[in-house]
Amino acid sequence: MPSSSMTEIELKFDIPRAALPALEAALRGPGSRRTHLQARYFDTLQGDLAAHGVALRLRKEGPRWVQTAKALGDGPVQRLEHNVDLGPARKSQVAQADPARHAGTPVGRRLQHVLRQAGTPLVEVYGTDIWRATQELQVGTSRIELALDQGRVLAPSPDGGLPRSAVVCELELELLEGDVGDLAGVAAEWAARHGLTLSTVTKSERGLRLAHGQSTRAAVKASAPQWTAGSGFPDGATVQRAVVGACLAQILPNASEIAAGSEDAEQIHQLRVGLRRLRTALRELAPLGPGLDADWETALAQAFRALGARRDRQQLQERMQPRLLAAGAPPIVLPPAQDSAPSPAEAVRDSAFQATLVALVGFAAAQAGTGLAPRDTQRHLRKRLDRLQQRVRDEGARFEELAPEARHSLRKRLKRLRYLAEFVGACFAPRRAAQFTRALEPAQDALGAYYDEVVALESYRAAAAQEPRAWFAVGWLQARAPHSAHQAGLALEELAGVARPFWRKKKDKKTG
Repeated sequence: MPSSSMTEIELKFDIPRAALPALEAALRGPGSRRTHLQARYFDTLQGDLAAHGVALRLRKEGPRWVQTAKALGDGPVQRLEHNVDLGPARKSQVAQADPARHAGTPVGRRLQHVLRQAGTPLVEVYGTDIWRATQELQVGTSRIELALDQGRVLAPSPDGGLPRSAVVCELELELLEGDVGDLAGVAAEWAARHGLTLSTVTKSERGLRLAHGQSTRAAVKASAPQWTAGSGFPDGATVQRAVVGACLAQILPNASEIAAGSEDAEQIHQLRVGLRRLRTALRELAPLGPGLDADWETALAQAFRALGARRDRQQLQERMQPRLLAAGAPPIVLPPAQDSAPSPAEAVRDSAFQATLVALVGFAAAQAGTGLAPRDTQRHLRKRLDRLQQRVRDEGARFEELAPEARHSLRKRLKRLRYLAEFVGACFAPRRAAQFTRALEPAQDALGAYYDEVVALESYRAAAAQEPRAWFAVGWLQARAPHSAHQAGLALEELAGVARPFWRKKKDKKTG
């Protein structure tokens, strides 16, 4: 029974309907193949495999059955995979899934662990019927497979009615051999040419959504990079890639949903958080090694601002308007949003933003190159953390005396301090780092509340030209401004005594 085990590196894109004919034509050249793929996916009734990022399928590839186990890998585009060729399909015998076929492989161990914890049997949960057109490219010493998948995901109806189905139309680019940079380069070229957008929604996830009647997923929140215990302090290039990869793990799934048309407020918020964290990483970690392109900032900042306009309006409608009504304000009708402002989907589908994401994925997935040695990396991070904390402490002590622009800069600096601490805290002292980031939260919350009112004041002042009732909001927020600033100042003063620098030994009191 032939089998193969690998770490799969691939990029997947959603295809606009108008681009499909050109893509179909591009994959009809010499060496192209067309294959009929019919798959059955298995999980427990409670969805334990999906909850742990594991998939188990049986797929009829042309005349043969292949069983595959997949699981999330170390980065945003890496997947653990093990395939077992079960031989030719027989009409008289239906292939059955057997997790033991993957025993002894990395993905097999993860599969068995989840099933042991679940303690319930596998059942067939959904299936796919796909026609795949493939073409292999040779780029230097790299081999890249392009696969155009068209078909449907099928799932039984919970009420026993007709099966549910959803359309699949996507392009996958997989690195068969060679350099991840070549994969990213080809992906960027095809995405720009055909207007493609990165997608993180697997066929397995499409099937799960279909089975449960879901159109989107919950927003993905930030998570810290994972560092290997007992391996010593990492070098600069390793830190860069791990942190960028962790940022992308939040950005890509939220961006994927928004590009597909979701206007979920929490997804938009979490995408902005992810972009802010990534921009902090690019700024703070650039000295650790080569490869971080300063030009990436332009597209990231543009998307951040475009999404921020929608977020600010949602904040006004969902949070500020109820507070104003409770304070006795008349109903305030906000003017319509500017037609020229891009929608969240348009902001995410922007070609420059998509090209930047592809380049960042390539950077995070590549082998770490040369950078600062571990000791120099540690020294640089200490200096940056010292500097950020000292600036926050000095400016926080006189917050109410600062000009509005300086207050806003302090808020951004505090966020950078927190993000950098979250990125590398576990490299220094995990427990003390967690205590440090928790200690920052009250000051961040107070500054956030203060700045929300600043933004609201600007918005209502602008709206008052068309909506005179907005002047109530302007007056109410102006009257609150000194109190809100005072509360933020108090939180910053308290921060100085509780946020202890985890990046230095307890006896070392240096903070500047």
